[in-house]
Amino acid sequence: MDLTFTPACAGPADAARVAALPPLRVEYSTLTAPALLAQRDTLAVIGFDRDGPADARYTRVALQPAVETAALEVWREQGPIETGIDGALRFSRGSHYAFVVVEMHEAQFDHDITAATQAAYALLAQWCARSAMPHLLRVWNYVDAINRGAGDEERYRQFCAGRAAGMDAALTRGYPAASAIGVRDGRRVLQVCALAASAPGLAVENPRQVSAWRYPRQYGPVAPGFVRAMHAPTTSPQLYISGTAAVVGHASHHAGDVSAQVEETLNNLDSLCRAAGNAAPLGGARDVLRAYVRHASDAALVRERLIARLGAQTPLLVLLGDVCRSELLVEIDGLHQG
Repeated sequence: MDLTFTPACAGPADAARVAALPPLRVEYSTLTAPALLAQRDTLAVIGFDRDGPADARYTRVALQPAVETAALEVWREQGPIETGIDGALRFSRGSHYAFVVVEMHEAQFDHDITAATQAAYALLAQWCARSAMPHLLRVWNYVDAINRGAGDEERYRQFCAGRAAGMDAALTRGYPAASAIGVRDGRRVLQVCALAASAPGLAVENPRQVSAWRYPRQYGPVAPGFVRAMHAPTTSPQLYISGTAAVVGHASHHAGDVSAQVEETLNNLDSLCRAAGNAAPLGGARDVLRAYVRHASDAALVRERLIARLGAQTPLLVLLGDVCRSELLVEIDGLHQG
């Protein structure tokens, strides 16, 4: 499927035009999941490699913490929060936002990742189309064995094909910000988590990088369907940052050198924040960031380099996960406020 639109780079005036909603509150918490879910304004709780209560607002993501036990990620919205289930999709929603999770077992699709992804995105798009929160701001994709397979048989490339095929008219307003991270649990369950809103965001592209949806054929038959970041339609600045790695133009840089990849990734993030018109640089107590590291042996170094650049006060999780290109060793995404 070809989504024909051209996201514009946002500046301060553009961000002001779309400002309409109160910002979500996102944090890492050391409270227990039941304690967080007992709070009236809890929209979603994410536990990394941690089981939790049978609650539609709780999502377990099969990514292991790389350095220490990961805090729970908490999303807060004006309450009360409504929850529901629609087959493989479950959701929680408040006054302005919804958090939606779709889980598809590849075994139900003859172990075809493309078909499973197409079904997941079709279900997500249909839910958005009939929802009071039809605008996708941010999507997180968790794909088992994401780099397995050679050439166009690589599972990530097949995932991209399924994602494009599953995007129907509900998503032609524009791609969301997104990440695709490889899990290693062997379950072959595609997990798609999405943040939707009652008002549209504003796409942001990075001048240092070719837009992902314009990648040349060498990266697969279907280009990845996401924008580099999304300005939330909020009354104070919130920038949802897509998975960002050491890619300049469309080429991966610094193969085998995790330190150089961290620095290149941070350069990309600085460029992205400038393109978004954000007044504050990345880092600080109000940002919420994740770093995905391919090799456990690199985790401490990655954390050290990030703290050196962003400051020790920046909320940061370092997780073990595979990046969409096998030569990339680290990826960073998150929420920037400033």
